[in-house]
Amino acid sequence: MSEYSPPSGDIVVLHEDSDLLVVDKPAGLLSVPGKGAALADCLLSRLEAAFPTVRLVHRLDRDTSGVMVFGLTAHAQRHLGAQFEARKTKKTYVARVAGRLAPKSGEVDLPLIVDWPNRPRQMVCHDNGKPALTGWKVMKASDAESRVRLFPHTGRSHQLRVHMLALGHPILGDELYAPETAAQYPRMMLHAEELRLSHPESGRGMSFRQPAPF
Repeated sequence: MSEYSPPSGDIVVLHEDSDLLVVDKPAGLLSVPGKGAALADCLLSRLEAAFPTVRLVHRLDRDTSGVMVFGLTAHAQRHLGAQFEARKTKKTYVARVAGRLAPKSGEVDLPLIVDWPNRPRQMVCHDNGKPALTGWKVMKASDAESRVRLFPHTGRSHQLRVHMLALGHPILGDELYAPETAAQYPRMMLHAEELRLSHPESGRGMSFRQPAPF
């Protein structure tokens, strides 16, 4: 992985009420602090400065951008966390992947496990991996690359990145799984475009969307 050089600038707030905070996480910024002072700057710490009661619910990889939700109360954090755990949230990502992905839509059903000698890499493992399922739909494609929407039905670490690699169409700009493409792109081409969930107090269905910046 490249040296950590998080982006500067304000965090874009997509929604705020007494229970929820929804933001657009920039690519290159950790969701939570890593080990050591050099990795202390993260989305959570930046939000804590403006929203002292903010509580983590889920994460996005450092180099993934897009919609993230936080709780602003202990109850909201628990309620939202339970929705993620029970797979009641609906997540949509946009990615640019290498080559022409065919057919136009489909699913990847491959179990994943951490690749211990090469962590944080994950890998497909049919013997000991945890179930992981991803749907895809091609938006447009050329021989060089495809623009796709990805629909994770499970939430395994690096799931979308490993599943696309397993299909033979790695996400462009991914330093970990497609390092040969990293120099050609300013960032990893993966963005959390939309998140659907139920409000922890009212139960009302809500949808938050931020178009991909690439």
